[in-house]
Amino acid sequence: MSIEQEKKLLQDAEAKGLYSCLATYTKLSGPGWLQSAITLGGGSLASSLFLGVLAGYSLLWLQPIAIILGIIMLCAISHVTLSTGQSPFVSINNEINPVLAWGWAIATILANIVWCLPQFSLGTAAVTQNLFPILDNTGGKVLVVLSILITACIIIWAYDRGSKGVKLFDLILKIMVALVVLSFFGVVISMGIAGDLPWNEIAAGFIPNFSLFYEPADVYSPFLEGTGEFRSFWENKIINLQKDVMIAAAATAVGINMTFFMPFVLLSRKWGREHRGLAKFDLWTALLIPYVVATSCVVIAAGTQFNGKPESAYEDYENRVLRSNLAKGYNEFITERLELELGEEKFASLAPVQKKELSSTIPESDKQIAAMLVKRDARDLAESLKSLTSNDTLSQVIFGIGVVGMALSTIIILMTINGHAICEVLGKPHKGPVFLGGAYIAGIGVLGPFVWSDAAFWLAVPTSILGFTLIPVAYLSFFLLINSKKVLGRERPKGLGRVIWNIGLILSLGIMGTAAFYVAWNKSWGDIQFGRIALIVFGILLLIGHFGLQNKKLLKKTEAMDLKLQQFKKKLDSVKTN
Repeated sequence: MSIEQEKKLLQDAEAKGLYSCLATYTKLSGPGWLQSAITLGGGSLASSLFLGVLAGYSLLWLQPIAIILGIIMLCAISHVTLSTGQSPFVSINNEINPVLAWGWAIATILANIVWCLPQFSLGTAAVTQNLFPILDNTGGKVLVVLSILITACIIIWAYDRGSKGVKLFDLILKIMVALVVLSFFGVVISMGIAGDLPWNEIAAGFIPNFSLFYEPADVYSPFLEGTGEFRSFWENKIINLQKDVMIAAAATAVGINMTFFMPFVLLSRKWGREHRGLAKFDLWTALLIPYVVATSCVVIAAGTQFNGKPESAYEDYENRVLRSNLAKGYNEFITERLELELGEEKFASLAPVQKKELSSTIPESDKQIAAMLVKRDARDLAESLKSLTSNDTLSQVIFGIGVVGMALSTIIILMTINGHAICEVLGKPHKGPVFLGGAYIAGIGVLGPFVWSDAAFWLAVPTSILGFTLIPVAYLSFFLLINSKKVLGRERPKGLGRVIWNIGLILSLGIMGTAAFYVAWNKSWGDIQFGRIALIVFGILLLIGHFGLQNKKLLKKTEAMDLKLQQFKKKLDSVKTN
């Protein structure tokens, strides 16, 4: 179907009424599914799993709210792009604030590169721990990451060439993603049939509960009671972990790179203003529904398996034999606890045997909390599938294939977005050597499994926090764009529509911006408050960008007036001569 036929079909459907309109929208949907494939990657999987591990069903409300706020902003991006027919980067740079435009682009490039790190880690962890444990060594990891990188590079090269093989590969990846989503959905259904799920608690989990930002989940209360004078130590640990995972989950719902990619998806399809309703419908169905269903099932499955169950960290709970991959994280918690009791210097002076003996003497409650908080890895998280398969090997394989598919597809898309971003900032066509070079730069994420080997799944959390602090750059840009008469002209929302748009956008910007500001303001590097420094510097740059753009516009107006004056003088001289 040609683009002109699409436009005619949409016009006819809208004229016939709501039912015909929705049927046509469903038939023509597409970009929303692509955005769904991006957001349902390893980051969302890891965040959902850790939400369930740390807080059980209490945080089921978080990801639906985060995706709704993100969709509101993506709808604004779609409206601006389809109304102007040009790249929003150009609109923001020329009409709003060049610092916002470049901040948006640079933040996207950084997010792509940073986010590739955990994707390579996730994919490598799945292969070496779930599929082929024999490769769980340095040589094996090198082989796996190189295989993933080479595969991604070949697919992106084919994408640039317009190969039909890319469509087939996309289909295969979607099947693998669907496998893990359906597996967790199956886990929830099987648990429900077996009567293992407290549906009242699950339903209550969808009601927002902001207390988890400043107090531990209720499940830890009986364990905290036995920690005595060290209760505050463990409470702070729990609260900080909860905050980090909540922020990571919100950040992976709609990342800043998704906001940059959306316009190019629409423009590449040659969609126009006639497609604005379709684009919004596509986001509210193809993105919202799969994301909420999938992430909720993962949270429920993980919460049921791990939350409030210290025994889940043990190979043999009766004899207190920890799982080998969790021992390091567990011992770090215990060490911090003992350092607080004895002092760092005194504890460090003890012999290894003395430290081990001392660790065995701390109260059981402390040990149980440490076991519940330790960072799970792919090997442990795959346990959630046991109730479905009743076969440990099969559960590991199903989980591993799904995660590899999700990680590989996300790597490919992140690298592709990076190629588009580099082309955009350099003002080059979005194809050829510049596009491929920009895409391959993000392949530096291949270092992920080696720069952070401890609990590869957990790497998704801190990188999500970094990405989260950059999101308001895009949100502020599009809030200003959709209210710009200069950019949208007659297409700027009017009356009640404009009021509704602004309420939604202010809500999204306010919530995400406040949370991001809080995260950035409180992040430090040793004694250096780099988050605060970055915010202050960026604020100063915004002011410089604003006044610089205003001065540039004023100069253009002055030049235009001078030109008109010169033309007037020439006409006047011509009249006098005649």
